Amino acid sequence: MTRQLNKFLPAIFGVVILAAGLASEAQAQATKAASGLPLPRFVTLKAKKINLRVGPGQDYAVSWLYVKSGLPVEIVQEFDNWRRIRDADGTEGWVYHSLLSGKRTGMVTAKNPHDLIDIHAKPDPASSVSAKLERGVVATVKHCDNGWCAISGRGFDGWIQQVRLWGVYPNEKVG
Repeated sequence: MTRQLNKFLPAIFGVVILAAGLASEAQAQATKAASGLPLPRFVTLKAKKINLRVGPGQDYAVSWLYVKSGLPVEIVQEFDNWRRIRDADGTEGWVYHSLLSGKRTGMVTAKNPHDLIDIHAKPDPASSVSAKLERGVVATVKHCDNGWCAISGRGFDGWIQQVRLWGVYPNEKVG
């Protein structure tokens, strides 16, 4: 009996290893959308006027109108060429994929509306402060690493602590 079992062990282990590989591949695919890109992910509104719809298609009602390009949004679901997005306020709805850009921007966050967030000359809290930004300011994200992001915008250029930006994930490396 042992001799017969030893004969089949390599085949059994091969099936187990193959099944484990397929399971991990299926798990990886579960985090990717039809586009092949990961979900969720941050993108930016490309157009100046974008209708946010209650469903994935032009036949669905418009629930919101964005009137500013460059705002960061998070894609949380995909259906065909439609993307379900979430904005910094938590509003969700569907937009057509071509109205979004892979360009990365971030929105400054603060606990209190009147707090000013320091922008540093270097990715170091001890470095000089080059600007102070209000909550809601949108900046281009150039690079993020080790908890800091290099950002720029109208009248400022410097480093911000990554936790102070909505539009990048904690510890995400960008650029």
